[in-house]
Amino acid sequence: MLLLLPVLAGCSPIGTAETVGVFVAVQATQERGLGTALSDDLIWTKVQARWLDNDPDMFMRVRLQIQEGRLLLTGVVQRPTARVNAVRLAWEVEGVNEVIDEIQVSEPLDVGQALQDQWIAQDLRNRMLLDSAVRSVNYSVEAVDGILYLMGIAQDKTELQRVIDHARDISYVRRVTSWVRIKGEPPPPLPAQTEPAQGPTGPEPTIPAVKATTTAAS
Repeated sequence: MLLLLPVLAGCSPIGTAETVGVFVAVQATQERGLGTALSDDLIWTKVQARWLDNDPDMFMRVRLQIQEGRLLLTGVVQRPTARVNAVRLAWEVEGVNEVIDEIQVSEPLDVGQALQDQWIAQDLRNRMLLDSAVRSVNYSVEAVDGILYLMGIAQDKTELQRVIDHARDISYVRRVTSWVRIKGEPPPPLPAQTEPAQGPTGPEPTIPAVKATTTAAS
């Protein structure tokens, strides 16, 4: 695992540290623990590699957040089969406990929306970092078409509510979807699977995972 740290530091969604020492220190401060954080990063790398080998376009359009072996897939793809394959390939990686499918099947987002999503996600990260009542290191954030997706471990419901309130205060956020686990409690349950949606070329193939219904902020 130590031999993989330089790779993980450059490839994982969390490993942005300039040195292995700083990278390990950041991972160790997370609620999930150093071992789980490193395992998550390794899973993240393997899933991304499978996507790239299978379909470079899908690899570019699907985003991945991971916490404790729970995978949250977001993004926008044009073909229903791309969504199916993204979920299937994610399940094939050892150590994956759950795959939450929030991938949208639609026309690609324009450049303006993509840049706005980046700004929204970074704004929330900055707000959490500056809030002393929030342990920002325990959260991951993605924004897709104005929807903010949250993953991580909250210290309690009060902290999670602060994060959600920060998200709601950001301009252009249409909805906040939280898959954050409260410390000491099980992860949020997945809703019952709904009937397959109609894709642009007919009924959408069955997905080998329970598709999560977006939870709107209220």
